[in-house]
Amino acid sequence: MNAPHQPGTVFIVDDDESFLKSVSRLLRASNHPVRTFASAKEFLEQLSPEMSGCVVADLQMPGMNGLEMQEALANTANPLPVVFLSAQGDIPTTVRAMRHGAEDFLTKLSPKHDLLDAIQRAMTRAARERKQRERLRSLRARFAALTERELEVLGHVVRGRLNKQIAADLGINERTVKLHRTSVTRRLKVQSVAELTQLVQEAGLFKNDQPE
Repeated sequence: MNAPHQPGTVFIVDDDESFLKSVSRLLRASNHPVRTFASAKEFLEQLSPEMSGCVVADLQMPGMNGLEMQEALANTANPLPVVFLSAQGDIPTTVRAMRHGAEDFLTKLSPKHDLLDAIQRAMTRAARERKQRERLRSLRARFAALTERELEVLGHVVRGRLNKQIAADLGINERTVKLHRTSVTRRLKVQSVAELTQLVQEAGLFKNDQPE
């Protein structure tokens, strides 16, 4: 019976052609779609935001090595989870890889079920993180639709300022502040300041502002 898995592709990056073929056969036999790359550079050049799944990468490769690829991948718009496979592992390298977010670090002699389990975890993580990124993009788009004045009022609201205080700070009348607040809550589809504050925190807005 094949192991269950999340939808997505396993992107295998290794300069060893025979190893690419053997791992590809194993994963396809377990119903995982697979794409192979002979170098980290080749993989990163073909990476796109639409690609979903995880990466299985060799640690030691000519040119850009696995850790360098992991760092570059983390700085893209699509930071797929990485499972490392190495001919031989050492503790400092393993620790560095895990600290930078690797899903697992295995040797190429590890049992097949260890690799399949690691890929399953990486696929689950990839789906969860993709959903979080999509929510964040959607949330930020909602904030981007606010006017400059509405954003100013919003910044004061989440700092706990009263309408009359906001009016005094912005040099506008209190009724105008109320109108802007109503517009903000309608556009963001929230009912309370608590909900509003939670959305602002999720979107990472006004990070340097502290409640008064």
